[in-house]
Amino acid sequence: RDYATQHFTMTTIRRFEMNDLFKFNNINLDVLTETYNMPFYLQYMSQWPESFTVTEAPDGSLMGYMLGKSEGRGNLWHGHVSAVTVAPSYRRLGLAKTLMDDLESISTEVYNAFFVDLFVRASNQLAISMYEKFGYVRYRRVLGYYSGDDPEDAFDMRKALPRDKNKESVVPLDHPIRPEDLEW
Repeated sequence: RDYATQHFTMTTIRRFEMNDLFKFNNINLDVLTETYNMPFYLQYMSQWPESFTVTEAPDGSLMGYMLGKSEGRGNLWHGHVSAVTVAPSYRRLGLAKTLMDDLESISTEVYNAFFVDLFVRASNQLAISMYEKFGYVRYRRVLGYYSGDDPEDAFDMRKALPRDKNKESVVPLDHPIRPEDLEW
């Protein structure tokens, strides 16, 4: 797959670059966006550059980004969405779907993964609904996944990729698990 910059009706999707760290405050300062420390972003840039992408407006401002990676072993080898977020002024334009589709393509064509997964707060019904529209299923509940001032459970949501012909990776578990029971 050629990872050259792709253009979508006035929007560009491309790999995240070092200078973008100075341009993404309009996205990261939103209350719905998880933010991370600088070494976290740098790790993704160095280990999974093909899965750390941005959408860029014609004026060069960043509209959203995807922090993705590959992980797991055997039939648990998968693409993982660590963060997908779109700046408030660019929401409802289909950019999250564009970023998710891109990671799913990378997970299929580059990683040869069985599925893509993500974690979402159990109370975030808007995001859960969006992911379900994208074809993701609630695979399992992870008790106390989000810690801190507002501890909360997460749903591990998954979408099977072509390598998982029988869609075994998305058959929901019938019981919750704890974070220490996660495979990776």
